[in-house]
Amino acid sequence: MEPIAAKHIEMTPGVRSGKPRIAGTRICVSDIVIWTEQGQSPDEIVTEFPHLTLADVYAALAYYHDHREEIDRQLSQSEQLANAMKAKQSATPPEEPKDADGDGDSVPS
Repeated sequence: MEPIAAKHIEMTPGVRSGKPRIAGTRICVSDIVIWTEQGQSPDEIVTEFPHLTLADVYAALAYYHDHREEIDRQLSQSEQLANAMKAKQSATPPEEPKDADGDGDSVPS
């Protein structure tokens, strides 16, 4: 008999960086985890994404609990990358508008 998670969860190189996701979608297991941690119930997730089934959502949660360390590491790496990008963006001063007509202001005459 095929394991339930194998029917609902797949990993494909080149799709969502090869992360485990709900089969036939681009929704990662980590997305389901984040949404449930933010307080969404499986029913609410299915309402928001009607192409998912409750079985898909629960399979993603079961996969997470079976591979918690791996998924938590992926979530941590994604958060670190986002924080680094934010820090880089805030460290770069905004570019001043060009003085196109040479009269000392940035508004063209």
